[in-house]
Amino acid sequence: MPPSSDKEPAGKTPAGSGPAIVAGPVPIKAIPVRHYGRWAGAVVVLGLLGLLVNAFATANINWDTVGEYLTFDTILEGAGNTLLISVCSMILGVVLGVVLAVMRLSDNPLLRSVAWGYIWIFRGTPVIVQLTIWWNLSLVFPNFNLGFYSEPMNTFMTPFLAALLGLGLNEAAYMAEIVRAGIQSVDEGQSEASHALGMSKRKTMQRVVLPQAMRVIIPPTGNEYINMLKTSSLAFVAQYNELYKRSTDISSSSLAVIEMMLVASVWYLILTSVFSIGQFYLERHYAKGSLRSLPDTPIQKIKRMAFSLRRPEVPRS
Repeated sequence: MPPSSDKEPAGKTPAGSGPAIVAGPVPIKAIPVRHYGRWAGAVVVLGLLGLLVNAFATANINWDTVGEYLTFDTILEGAGNTLLISVCSMILGVVLGVVLAVMRLSDNPLLRSVAWGYIWIFRGTPVIVQLTIWWNLSLVFPNFNLGFYSEPMNTFMTPFLAALLGLGLNEAAYMAEIVRAGIQSVDEGQSEASHALGMSKRKTMQRVVLPQAMRVIIPPTGNEYINMLKTSSLAFVAQYNELYKRSTDISSSSLAVIEMMLVASVWYLILTSVFSIGQFYLERHYAKGSLRSLPDTPIQKIKRMAFSLRRPEVPRS
């Protein structure tokens, strides 16, 4: 019989002493890293914001004038005109941009050349120059003549029409590139499958390609419209009574220049904020087929933050 040993094999106990107890892994104590740079950056940003607020609070600005003119009839009229010219110019830009994008992708070299030349001219010249040309078009064409209809160009070219042409035709050049990028983002196999089913190129573009391209087209289009709201302030060159022109007209007579610019800024912020919310929900709608889970809405984010701040209840024993 082999001699007995005082040591037992690891993980085993002598016979009759019960089951073996194996020690589990030692839990890791995670120590969070301290980000001192974040706190320092936050302090610097808060300090700069405090200085900025103090500068405006102690500046020579009559805030009562800002509040008084914020709902002034002339300012409200200007804000309405800004909204009107922005919407109409964007509609013109989108419709013409789609046509130009299809022309750029056409097999016809003439159509491709015309579309390329249009985009080159309108993207290469400033908007204010284009608005000035449209407003002074009577220097080149004294009369607007269609054969069956004739009218002096000074009468025909109203401030609204000059602003619409200047802003809308310029926007069409940018929308053409946005739409073209969206169309090219759709896999070519989609078009080939549609043609195999007997669909024409027009129907394929209308029913297959464009609906899928909207996911790519919508976000930059929303940004373009937000930019259009602000670019419409250049329509003052054509004597169109939009928000900026109305504000400058009041400031020239009341000498409240800064106050009126603050009034205009508030209204531009209101308009852009409202349409930014609409852009978010529109993008969320067209993202349904590409994202596994849609991004939270602002209300859902607020609810989630509110629930996360609640302390978890301690279960009763």
